[in-house]
Amino acid sequence: MTDYRRLRVALLGAGAVGSQVASLLQRHGPELADRAGATLELVGIAVRDVDAPRDVDLPRELFTTDAEPLIVGADIVIELMGGIEPARTYLLQAINSGADVVTANKALLATHGPEIFDAADQVGAQVYYEAAAAGAIPIIRPLRDSLAGDRVQRIMGIVNGTTNYILDRMDTEGAELADVLADAQRLGYAEADPTADVEGYDAAQKAAILASLAFHTTVPLESVHREGITGIDKAMMDAARHAGYVIKLLAVCERLTDAAGAESISVRVYPALISRQHPLASVHGANNAVFVQAEAAGNLMFYGAGAGGVQTASAVLGDVVSAARRHIAGGVGVGESTRANLPIVEVGRVITSYQITLEVDDRPGVLATVAGILSEGRVSIATVEQTVIQEGNGHPGVARLVIGTHKALEQDLSETVDRLAASGVVERVVSVLRVEGD
Repeated sequence: MTDYRRLRVALLGAGAVGSQVASLLQRHGPELADRAGATLELVGIAVRDVDAPRDVDLPRELFTTDAEPLIVGADIVIELMGGIEPARTYLLQAINSGADVVTANKALLATHGPEIFDAADQVGAQVYYEAAAAGAIPIIRPLRDSLAGDRVQRIMGIVNGTTNYILDRMDTEGAELADVLADAQRLGYAEADPTADVEGYDAAQKAAILASLAFHTTVPLESVHREGITGIDKAMMDAARHAGYVIKLLAVCERLTDAAGAESISVRVYPALISRQHPLASVHGANNAVFVQAEAAGNLMFYGAGAGGVQTASAVLGDVVSAARRHIAGGVGVGESTRANLPIVEVGRVITSYQITLEVDDRPGVLATVAGILSEGRVSIATVEQTVIQEGNGHPGVARLVIGTHKALEQDLSETVDRLAASGVVERVVSVLRVEGD
């Protein structure tokens, strides 16, 4: 048996992911040692409640409520507590004590990433966070390492399993959002309070992380435009299907170039239409996928489980092995590259296509009026479909217009929709959805 150097590993948190990480460290210790070139000794697990039920059976003597002694004595600290505090304090303490850190904490990195990375740079430590953006899907290393010599132009990601499960069932079964959300909560895909998922907060945090890596620019969370899926209904799903689209909650990170050649980036999260021929359209259930477009490498697709205890534990342990190898090899950690420092533009500067659904008076001249307002707003019509949804019986009825547009500036589109709503011929603006992936 090879006599490996011992590395002390401290684990903070033993929830669905943390308990699986601890179990796998113990069950596969010799195999992980062969891969890492070091014995990974789990010296303790810091939790809030030692006696709380766990997903797996772990030795009780490993548990403690006192995290600081574990952190100070560790070579590698794994943070799987979630939330901002005390996770931030513990990670900074670990870094300043000379440990490398592994985290899956997307909220922490999206809000305090620069502070944590700067602290690691100061002492030559390394921060690993493969599990923070897409669960088990390897996307952080490809962006940080494999594509470091390329120029990423665009990322489109389905990075929240809960919303993908909901939208997928609405699309395939014709179900309503509230019914599917209730099922998702019963199945454990959605929390009792699903706000972080259905309002896009979780996806926005991941978008900030991915964009920072892809464009070598610090992307504050408040710079990410965010919309959720709570406004999506069966009628919108039907209209999308009829037009050859599917609705997905997308995280879009895009490099923009203006007429003068100046570069900027846009980072946004919203429900969008995507062609059923696009690879992301085939991502079903609670799975995630990230579609990357790079200048030299072309189109790349990363697909798999975006959540789940044992699945996410796989990504965490991959980081632990990398951290162990770095300890054995020696040298300082590799810092995050944010020197590009590209400006981040508001969503109004984005150019894309749209599907606008209106309820209008069913009488002559209405379509011409709508077309005129769109033209005045520099929005060009690509397709129009009209359906009478309420007969007039002697007075104007109500028709539904589904209008597909050519590419237009978001700001122009938004102002034009406001004018349509105030025009007197439009009863209701039912929905406005962007089209992505063209």
